[in-house]
Amino acid sequence: MKSRHLARSLAMQTLYALDFSGRFYDSEGKAVYATLLEGDIPLQGVSDSELGQLEQDVLSYSAFLLRGVIENMEQIDALISSYSVNRPLKRIDITDRNILRLSFFTLLYCPDVHPHIVIDEAVKLSQEFSTERSYKFVNGILDSYVRGEMKK
Repeated sequence: MKSRHLARSLAMQTLYALDFSGRFYDSEGKAVYATLLEGDIPLQGVSDSELGQLEQDVLSYSAFLLRGVIENMEQIDALISSYSVNRPLKRIDITDRNILRLSFFTLLYCPDVHPHIVIDEAVKLSQEFSTERSYKFVNGILDSYVRGEMKK
């Protein structure tokens, strides 16, 4: 598995776990990403022994993605909601919701990543972690956004 794909996969799984538990922020209102790599909240999808074998670029990129999504979640969620006309954000499958959050963060804040790569990665993550038909929903939302932005 390529390192960027692995980093996105770990970030998505961690977002899923945080979303499922409702723990994006600690009891003091601080974003949890500050402690993700300090052992308090581990990256999801890897064991402790596997964590020690991960390359630093995978860990760094995962942390970058997590921090970015959590810091910009309000804007990202509003954008997802505006493109998911028939399904409110809370009714979007939790896996798909976090794949979309990760993808919209990348589209908005990582201009070095081509939009088609973002969509392709989102579809791959959806096929790996979500339902059989979810990738079509994820692809549709992201494609609508990218097409809309290209017209501007």
